Amino acid sequence: MNATPHGTGHELLQLFESRRSLRRYRPERPPRALLQQVLQAAIQAPSAHNRQPWRFVVLQEYEDKAGLARSMGERLRRDLQADGVAQSLIEADVSRSYERMTAAPVLILLSLSMRDMDAYPDAQRRAAEHTMAVQGTAMAGQNLLLAAHALGLAACWMCAPLFCPDLVVDALNLPRDWQPQGLITLGWPAQMRSRGRRPLDEVLLWR
Repeated sequence: MNATPHGTGHELLQLFESRRSLRRYRPERPPRALLQQVLQAAIQAPSAHNRQPWRFVVLQEYEDKAGLARSMGERLRRDLQADGVAQSLIEADVSRSYERMTAAPVLILLSLSMRDMDAYPDAQRRAAEHTMAVQGTAMAGQNLLLAAHALGLAACWMCAPLFCPDLVVDALNLPRDWQPQGLITLGWPAQMRSRGRRPLDEVLLWR
């Protein structure tokens, strides 16, 4: 039987096409009930063995966001200094990162845990199992981004925690098995943005 397109299907496709990463937000914080809806959508994602490796931390208070931003900024500064980057560029980069994190009404740290994933004695299968956990966690993050957009919120995924996962775990006093993967800024949008995509033919092979 052939599938028949219907209204909700078209609306979902439009949702995919209209979502953009936005970094500027209005100052008011989205209500907790709305954040719960976004997170509930996130955990509907598929995962290997249905082990659901994703973990979330929601930061709303300025002091918490600023403390994490300062710690990550110090690591960024040291890393760029070791790379020989000009100090003026370093300070601009650190300042930009701090502003993005503290200006967002909400930060959501997306992490993974290997606690419930399969364990193997060899490195190759352990690496594959970890990659599967990363994939599941990323799909939860995509669900989160799409749900936020569907509910009128804006969001942006920052990969910075990947460069300092140990620091993020310490700064937020997280369980030691939590592995930070991304930091999502979220709030009511204060900008509009359009950005194109490569043509499908450039990234597709038919066999």
